[in-house]
Amino acid sequence: MAVKIRLRRMGAKKKPFYRIVVADARMPRDGRFIEEVGTYDPLQSPSAVTWKRERIRYWLKNGAQPTETVRSLLVRTGLTDRQLRLRETPEEGAGSATA
Repeated sequence: MAVKIRLRRMGAKKKPFYRIVVADARMPRDGRFIEEVGTYDPLQSPSAVTWKRERIRYWLKNGAQPTETVRSLLVRTGLTDRQLRLRETPEEGAGSATA
């Protein structure tokens, strides 16, 4: 089962509010999820992001892949994790190892 950390849209029309959830990659965006690990409100003046830090680290450690948007939120709020850096490095190193 491929697990993703992604945004689940909530709120009214034209007034989005997102919950950051851990979900099976095959489930729909607003469908069933495993666990809620935070919230994101883009309408506040500085965008408000709240995290359950220990649960984010747990899921990253166990192989959950954050989407690009969630990855950028992790970096912007300073919640970068060692797993994020390790995942990016081998892709870049694979091309230079063959040359």
